[in-house]
Amino acid sequence: MTVPHPAPPQPRPRNGANRTSLLIVAALSAASGIACWIVKGEAGMVQALAIAWDLFVTIIPVLGAALLLAGFVQAGIAKETIGRWLGAESGMRGLVVATIAGAATPGGPMAAFPLVLALSAGGADRGAMIAYVTAWSLNGFQRILVWEIPILGPEFAALRFLASLPLPILAGLMARRLPGWGR
Repeated sequence: MTVPHPAPPQPRPRNGANRTSLLIVAALSAASGIACWIVKGEAGMVQALAIAWDLFVTIIPVLGAALLLAGFVQAGIAKETIGRWLGAESGMRGLVVATIAGAATPGGPMAAFPLVLALSAGGADRGAMIAYVTAWSLNGFQRILVWEIPILGPEFAALRFLASLPLPILAGLMARRLPGWGR
């Protein structure tokens, strides 16, 4: 029995904002490199390049895994399913699901943002995406367990978590009501 192969994905249209961001970062990098060369000379430039290489080697595996996860989510979950659970018609349930998913997502922005992009491409509305990112940044379980409880204590961590628990949902509701992007 042969398994039919899905059609290859269509290339995404290039976003002008992505190109603009790249140009801004490239210009800032060039200006910083020139300033580093002027202030620190060749030794400073070599040190800066070594630091950049170390960051690159550290970040690329995480970013690669996050992009794979985002691709698997986008290809593996039907747009109808994402739309039903996180789309504009998902109501409060979509905001709650996005809030739980955001809080449960481990890692930094390199892990969370590719997933948000995949959910957006899959049909999640801006309210759900705002709720996801807000929950990830405010109520990430990993940060609470690794940093807040050991350093600030369980009482403070619990109080802070409970006080900020409704904020992702409120942010998602506001995003759905504001005019503009994504309507």
